[in-house]
Amino acid sequence: MTVQNAGIHHSAFTHSPKSGLAIEARGVNKIYDAAGRAHHALKSVDIEVPVGCIFGLLGPNGAGKSTFINIMAGTVVKTSGSISIWGTDIDDNPRQSRANIGIVPQELNIDAFFTPRETLDMMAGLFGVPKSERHTDEILEMVGLTEQANFYSRRLSGGMRRRLLVGKAMVHRPPILVLDEPTAGVDVALRQRLWDSIKMLNRAGVTVVLTTHYLEEAEALCDRIAIINKGEII
Repeated sequence: MTVQNAGIHHSAFTHSPKSGLAIEARGVNKIYDAAGRAHHALKSVDIEVPVGCIFGLLGPNGAGKSTFINIMAGTVVKTSGSISIWGTDIDDNPRQSRANIGIVPQELNIDAFFTPRETLDMMAGLFGVPKSERHTDEILEMVGLTEQANFYSRRLSGGMRRRLLVGKAMVHRPPILVLDEPTAGVDVALRQRLWDSIKMLNRAGVTVVLTTHYLEEAEALCDRIAIINKGEII
């Protein structure tokens, strides 16, 4: 699987946030009401992700990694604190902050009766990317699915579906790619291919954030690591 530099990245990538931080989280708390008792999913979380790095959020299952990702994605509302994504506060301008990231979820949420080409075009439309500015063929090449572009997604292997998820996350050419447990449940060979793909995307100019509970994955991929346990950075 190869990554092409041309065409898939927005010119705004060259204009980094003044802070030099792709993501900046300060004092982020998330409290759930669990049967009348307060459950602290995140406790005063501070995170800084420099532009251009591969950043790993390492911790066991249930530590709060996915909660933090979901807050950035706008699917979970934080209780307090602040998060800035590529210089945009998620509360001040949620639409723009969301446009600054591409999210690759754990779940293989792909319509079985759409082809990869249709899937990418539909996602680009949801992000408001004009047809003249879409780079579907280049993204298909980037994720190694050119030959399968017109197959129904139900015919794709698990590894191909995961690569299609990466393509979906890149249709609007965000400067930040966030992967939630990208290699959970995959075999060793596929894990290595995914690692190589993440490194290539980073070399192409994308800031990468990934969550993992594999120490060897964090060591192999990441320039910087934060460890989270029971909702706290340790």
